[in-house]
Amino acid sequence: MKITIVGTGYVGLVTGACFSEVGHDVLCVDNNEQKIQMLRNNRMPIYEPGLEDVVARNVAAGRLHFSTSLIEGTDFAEVIFIAVGTPPGTTGEADLSYVEQVVREVAEHMDSYRLLVEKSTVPVNTAEQIKRTVLRYSRKDVAFDVASNPEFLREGTAIEDALKPDRVVVGVESERAAQLLKAIYEPIITRGGGVFVEMSIASAELTKHASNSFLAMKISYINAVSRICELAGADVEQVAHGMGLDRRIGRQFLKAGVGYGGSCFPKDVDAFVHLADHLGYDFDLLKDVRLINEAQRDHVMQKIRQELWVIQDKTIAILGLAFKPCTDDVREAASLYFVPRLREAGARLKLWDPVATDNFKKLFPELSYFTSIEECVREADLALILTEWSQVAELGAGRFRELMRCPVVVDGRNIFDPNEMRANGFAYHSVGRA
Repeated sequence: MKITIVGTGYVGLVTGACFSEVGHDVLCVDNNEQKIQMLRNNRMPIYEPGLEDVVARNVAAGRLHFSTSLIEGTDFAEVIFIAVGTPPGTTGEADLSYVEQVVREVAEHMDSYRLLVEKSTVPVNTAEQIKRTVLRYSRKDVAFDVASNPEFLREGTAIEDALKPDRVVVGVESERAAQLLKAIYEPIITRGGGVFVEMSIASAELTKHASNSFLAMKISYINAVSRICELAGADVEQVAHGMGLDRRIGRQFLKAGVGYGGSCFPKDVDAFVHLADHLGYDFDLLKDVRLINEAQRDHVMQKIRQELWVIQDKTIAILGLAFKPCTDDVREAASLYFVPRLREAGARLKLWDPVATDNFKKLFPELSYFTSIEECVREADLALILTEWSQVAELGAGRFRELMRCPVVVDGRNIFDPNEMRANGFAYHSVGRA
């Protein structure tokens, strides 16, 4: 089938590349000319393991194309996926202006039936606004459908998630729309498994926010438990393991640390809270999830203050700038909390990340960045671990001890074994482990 994807961010580019990987003819459209030119030259605007190979393979096969023209995209395919950004507004609500712009332009130029599919994360009842916009701006009396198809991709494993999904959720109102989406996803379900779930559009729109908010809640919950573990002399890793063996709970997202970040959880929790307020429900539970997430970073910052006493003129090595491993995404990353506060306290900062440095440099170009962990921690008074990169653990406690001026580590991701660190003479602080 021919498919148009509007937006070439994490969701749009991965979705388009993976649709072409299973045999569809895909046109990815973006109004960013520089990004489209990069893609035409097989240069990726984002870091995602495996993405470059999938894009190159399908461009060479003639199944994946790129354009800056939404008119071309409207003419290209019967099914148009909208995967543009929905950033948070000033009060937490999702900014849908990019979605509206796309829908308006498609409506003005479509001359036959089109299925417009929400792929962006949008609040419930957005489909109703899309339908109103199409009816208002369409120049011809042509049939159309609107559907919801929320994405559940994880940065760092997005290719596998797209080709081997747990479930494909679609919200539809017509049999025509349902059959088109079934045809698109049939080769993915056949080769990768997963369940094709058909529901109302409003239910599909809510599923995305409900899923991400629940996962954020799970992270905040184990971080709250980690605080109790520290006070009680328990080990949160052992507690999480014991909890996770219960199949009703599961081990995933029970990882204590410096809180959740990235482009999805903070934005989606805020949007869900705002949506609930708008509908007349006070979602106190999710408000507490946000507060716990913020408090966890304050708690780790207090560990740094207690250990260094005076932060001014101390050299602090920050290991990890991305919000999670295997991505270059620094949106809402823990590093964006700690770097400004440590700078304000007068620390000399040395920063390392294997892939996210360029994105972080755009925000803090004046800081000192290192391509080697060893050079980053050399002569440091304290090392602060913010991202669970495997390279950090691979360096080993002994080598850390040789390089640092003072053997002090604040491990925000519980990478190291406390007993090993103490055996190597470290003042070692982790999360939820006495």
